[in-house]
Amino acid sequence: MREAATARRERVLATVRERGEVRVAELAAELEVSVVTLRRDVEELARQGKVRRGHGVARSLTSDPPEAARPGTRGGSGGSEGSVGLIVPEHHSYLFEAVRGARAVLEAAGVRMAMHIARHVPGAERDMARQALEQGAAGLLIAPRWRTARAPRLDEDWLCELPVPAVLMERRPAPGTPLHALDSVCSDHAYGAHLALDHLVGLGHRRIVLAARDDSPTARTLRAAFAGFAGERPEIESWTAVLSSRATAPEPPREPVEGSLVDLAPVLREHGATAAVLHADVDALMLVQQLREAGLRVPRDVSVVAYDDVVAALGSPPLTAVAPPKEEIGRVAAELLLSRLNRPRGAAPAPIRRTELLPALKTRGSTAAPPAR
Repeated sequence: MREAATARRERVLATVRERGEVRVAELAAELEVSVVTLRRDVEELARQGKVRRGHGVARSLTSDPPEAARPGTRGGSGGSEGSVGLIVPEHHSYLFEAVRGARAVLEAAGVRMAMHIARHVPGAERDMARQALEQGAAGLLIAPRWRTARAPRLDEDWLCELPVPAVLMERRPAPGTPLHALDSVCSDHAYGAHLALDHLVGLGHRRIVLAARDDSPTARTLRAAFAGFAGERPEIESWTAVLSSRATAPEPPREPVEGSLVDLAPVLREHGATAAVLHADVDALMLVQQLREAGLRVPRDVSVVAYDDVVAALGSPPLTAVAPPKEEIGRVAAELLLSRLNRPRGAAPAPIRRTELLPALKTRGSTAAPPAR
């Protein structure tokens, strides 16, 4: 087995030296091995200092990176000098704050940012990435929609074979998957769940409800962390998690449904809950209005913590909220991408970085001690 691997790597090395640069996927097909196997061969050859490894390509030590992969050069059919492509899903105000942070860093470095908005259809991010590369993007910042838990696997091939450096924003692929080896910058949403629960428990709440979305990696992390922490804290007597509305499920109804928002007041009464964590902000504001219509006052009858803090401060009352560092996510992701783009030619590949930033709790007028029983 060792001899076979050694012989195969010699063939890989010979091909790279002959051609100057080869795509990993194409060479894997030629050698009739899996892309994962060939990627490991390239990683080992790079470790030995025999080839240079790029995103989805292997290069000889004497070849230059393609023009499109260098900041400050013009490449691709459209030509976009020194540009970075940023891909975000449509109708996602949360990520637009990250866009603002990334833009500030890139503009300060003299690099233009070209934003590409992906529609909510399968393959949209891949199409936007192709468009960005055709326009000469030197690198990519990408926040895939990933509405369902299985969605990341559908993006593995094209993300892992990108010919330019790429950084995932607010997305943390599962360990053991090919995407695990991509640079990523995201919020520690598990810590955010801890902040919300710790604040409410500290005020004296012992029965708590989570009403949250379930249509993004952020939502799934929050729900899992809430369940884990609530189940482990002895002070919490009762907890439950419900979907904030049918429209926020992984597979939502095909047609809009009247009254899709969860009827939260009966849930609170059923569990005797005195506090709720609501994700995300817009849903939280609507649910607080719903509670008011049902005769429940915030925070006198029920305390509310929102999650995201995009518009939570505009509520009546202003909502206490967990605030992920949205703008900082964009800044750090852009700085990481620039460090890849500005790495000296011929330098060994830098280690993959997976950066987590901690959210903060913004205490406002929607939380208080629970009413006396």
